[in-house]
Amino acid sequence: MKSIIAGALAALSLAGAASAQEYRARLPQDEVIYFALPDRFDNGDPANDRGGLSGDRLRTGYDPTAKGFYHGGDLKGLTRRLDYIAALGATAIWVGPIFRNKPVQGPKGQESAGYHGYWITDFEHVDPHFGTDADFAALVAAAHARGMKVYMDIIVNHTADVIRYRECGDCAYRSRADYPYRRRGGVNGSAINPGFAGDQVQTAANFAKLTDPTYAYTPYIPKGEERAKSPTWLNDVLLYHNRGNTTFRNENSEMGDFVGLDDLMTENPRVVTGMIDIFGGWVDRFGVDGFRIDTARHVNPEFWQAFVPAIQARAAAKGIPNFHIFGEVAADQLDPGPLAVHTRVDRLPAVLDFAFRRAVLDTVAGTRGTDAFETLIAGDALYEGGAAAAERLPTFVSNHDNGRFAFFVRQAFPKADDAEVLKRTMLANAMLLTLRGVPTIYSGDEQGFTGDGGDQDAREDMFASRVASYNDNRLLGTDTTTATAHFGEDNPLFRQIAMLARVRRAQPALTRGRTLLRAREETPGLLAVSRVDPATGREILLAFNTATTPLDRLVEVTGAGSATTLAGEGCAAQTAAPGSLRVRLPALGYAVCAIGATR
Repeated sequence: MKSIIAGALAALSLAGAASAQEYRARLPQDEVIYFALPDRFDNGDPANDRGGLSGDRLRTGYDPTAKGFYHGGDLKGLTRRLDYIAALGATAIWVGPIFRNKPVQGPKGQESAGYHGYWITDFEHVDPHFGTDADFAALVAAAHARGMKVYMDIIVNHTADVIRYRECGDCAYRSRADYPYRRRGGVNGSAINPGFAGDQVQTAANFAKLTDPTYAYTPYIPKGEERAKSPTWLNDVLLYHNRGNTTFRNENSEMGDFVGLDDLMTENPRVVTGMIDIFGGWVDRFGVDGFRIDTARHVNPEFWQAFVPAIQARAAAKGIPNFHIFGEVAADQLDPGPLAVHTRVDRLPAVLDFAFRRAVLDTVAGTRGTDAFETLIAGDALYEGGAAAAERLPTFVSNHDNGRFAFFVRQAFPKADDAEVLKRTMLANAMLLTLRGVPTIYSGDEQGFTGDGGDQDAREDMFASRVASYNDNRLLGTDTTTATAHFGEDNPLFRQIAMLARVRRAQPALTRGRTLLRAREETPGLLAVSRVDPATGREILLAFNTATTPLDRLVEVTGAGSATTLAGEGCAAQTAAPGSLRVRLPALGYAVCAIGATR
């Protein structure tokens, strides 16, 4: 196997090696990210649809007619569509988790499959439903040969649901105060774990004294699953919190099981070193370019303070100087404080920008004034490193957990026709691809996918789907449905994203430029923002109209002279006076205006 992987990685030609130096030099903010769940993207090898397992869907996890089971997409399918992704303008691919998962889990009658990749049993190898380690090596090599980066989606908070409790099935969380580590089953229980000073004393010597896991519940591993996880240290119940299910609030947000998933005791140095070894190994073996970290907010800060620099050092040793690490901190609000704290305290280099998504939802898929972006932009100062750090935040308007943007437009404006929904979606795309941050496109958005909500309802197949609840959706920009494959380049959303991605990549002001808020309103209407290239001083004015009526306004700029429309429509050809440019925007329109000459 190692020789096969080595051969795949060696497939880069001398020309590819030269381009490798070029893509390695790009900063995280220079990228346009494309996110895909392998199972829902393309089926390159039907032989692996059942993951090498036999039996019905409750054993193999495979049922292409059910939205909660494997559909057959794999790494070979993703690899053969790299040219499609490149044509869209993406320069980095965020690949949903590819690790071996527990095929099926859930209570009787409510089972679903690990098609999404977040129920890991083997952290060291590719899930057979997606292919092999060699297939992943081939994907990385093929992407790198095109100058594209590959980001892995990783999980350290939890594993698949293997551990059970003697007392109950769906167990409520039991706190450290009510069920301390040094008493069995509550404060009145018998003494256990003598000398253990609690999980806040995060030394190997202290955790060596934690020998009895029965402080809250009586955890056990069912017969036949004693060695279900890999590496083998993950099978030790003492390395998990074992306190019952989280409610995602307060103490249990970090300590509780995520809907039954086994919650790792990331305070324990054994878990810290083990996870660094696991994921550092993926960097060493495959030369990936970054990590998206699932459920990052549910892990204690000390873990990240050790993990991040260790992974960055592994990447640097591999010749990857700009390794992009960003955590998922699900905080569905405009206030960026709950996001920013994880860059200051946890020391995560970046987080997914949920505040950006909320600003776009509220203004373009809602009726809030464009002053929402003043809150967003002012909040950039809260991130570790300030506004410059905000340039590294992956921004998005749709994703696999929270749903697709077009769904929320239809929900907010039920009387809107498809033309208006398309305009609003294109306006959101324009904001995503020109404002600060790293734009992240969710696969299917470029093909007009609309979804029926979040989670499973937003995870449509790009290849021909057999799921009835997907195939009855009304897509944007096309008369087709998800019952047919969608890898064409003629959808107006595909063409728009590709065009804006080209503009973005050609203008350093749009990738690395500082942000100046020029105009905002307390009602739907004008949002104007300047992006200024720090190296040349070149200014690009971004103007967006969230109202359903046209607008004609003067907007402050820095320079004087000619103005060029790079995308959209409505930039005057000349400044009206030094420091002022007229924009005439159609309803739900936008304009990208380059001001004057490079200084």
